[in-house]
Amino acid sequence: MDNNSDKTIVVRDLVKQFGTFRAVDGISFEVDKGEIFGFLGANGAGKTTAIKMLCGLSRPSGGQAFVAGYNVARQAEQVKRRIGYMSQLFSLYNDLTVWENIQLFAGLYGLDRETTARKGDQMLRYLNFTKQRDSLVSDIPLGWRQKLAFMVATIQDPEIVFLDEPTSGVDPVTRRQFWELIYDAVDRGTTIFVTTHFMDEAEYCNRVSIMVDGQIRALGSVRELEQKFNAPTMSDVFRKVASTATRQ
Repeated sequence: MDNNSDKTIVVRDLVKQFGTFRAVDGISFEVDKGEIFGFLGANGAGKTTAIKMLCGLSRPSGGQAFVAGYNVARQAEQVKRRIGYMSQLFSLYNDLTVWENIQLFAGLYGLDRETTARKGDQMLRYLNFTKQRDSLVSDIPLGWRQKLAFMVATIQDPEIVFLDEPTSGVDPVTRRQFWELIYDAVDRGTTIFVTTHFMDEAEYCNRVSIMVDGQIRALGSVRELEQKFNAPTMSDVFRKVASTATRQ
């Protein structure tokens, strides 16, 4: 695939199989550069398995996927150097300070000490976290932690950031603030690939897909999907599509 393509992610018939079980069953889609792409689905639909393949953390059983122009099966290390990732379950080390987390992740992303210091200071000022620099992450509110985790995931200026339910457990005000960070990243040219259970957040995406039983059953803008499924809201679209699931 050409690295100069206007597609940041290209997926063709991607499969992940565990024995006789197909967790991801031949999905295909593309994501444009600078797009906010929502990846929706109920628990067990196959979203996290698909994301692991796209991040180069799990080898596909079949099909192809290219992220930032690199084949996720054959060029996983190149993929990892060009993405950021934030998980709902694990993003920061609670027993380290804010600054120690910044240093740790910057080092993992390959930034030198001078760049880490410069970008870290910029990050803390941007978040108004300067006074929390030496605070343990466990001592700061969850919403602040989530915002910090997002900024840490983008400290190396990745082409794509994968966000796996990043706003779960935070209040509506903090969720809006978090999405302001996302918009700022998009303005800088970053592509956002996000999973969420909040249907109002789907409204913030350029396009959304809905996975059911390992397959993509719906794909388009929110307005397109509402029209296609004759549904007044995205929540109604999701319920209609998800109700076709047969997996337990």
